[in-house]
Amino acid sequence: MLTYVLVGFALAADAFAVSVSAAACANALPLLIGLRAAFMFGLFQFLMPLAGWSLGSAFSALIQNYDHWIAFGLLAIVGSKMLYEALHARRKSACVDPENGTTEKATTTAGIDHGLNSAANGIMKLNTLLVLSFATSIDAMAVGLSYNLLGMPIMLPSFIIGTITFIVCIIGIEFGRRLRKLIQKGAEIVGGSILIIIGFRILIDHIIKGT
Repeated sequence: MLTYVLVGFALAADAFAVSVSAAACANALPLLIGLRAAFMFGLFQFLMPLAGWSLGSAFSALIQNYDHWIAFGLLAIVGSKMLYEALHARRKSACVDPENGTTEKATTTAGIDHGLNSAANGIMKLNTLLVLSFATSIDAMAVGLSYNLLGMPIMLPSFIIGTITFIVCIIGIEFGRRLRKLIQKGAEIVGGSILIIIGFRILIDHIIKGT
């Protein structure tokens, strides 16, 4: 049981960092949107080990060859677009949606502001959230694969991993909200930088393990 908990915290680290950057870059983050984000991160961390375990050893070599590049690419794209928008001084209430590269325009009109806030500002938009949830849970799939090879059960570990990730991400989102109040206009730069750093960490870690 202790091993499962430790693995859960280890796998939740990237999701925690992304949650911090997401909350920091959002102009205003409603509570329900924050909970949805934490739930999605936790859900993916629960499902991906199950997927990895189910696919078994036949898929192991393929995912090990490409998982780090997939994670790095997704995080680098999202982070780079956030940095681009921030450095080009575009006033926005949202970070970048990686599906179409667009941002929500900030406005002083109360009604529109409310609409933007309630529609999941920034990388809390559903499309972006799915991308980040997948990118940060690829390692969890690898854990599922390893459990399959070791003949270990997967349901309990997956539940523990998902639950820990959900709780950790709630903490990360609240921390990010407080962080934005401190750094204000630099929030997008910080958020984008965090995503890129996470991507490089994943890439370097797998390259080192492969040498």
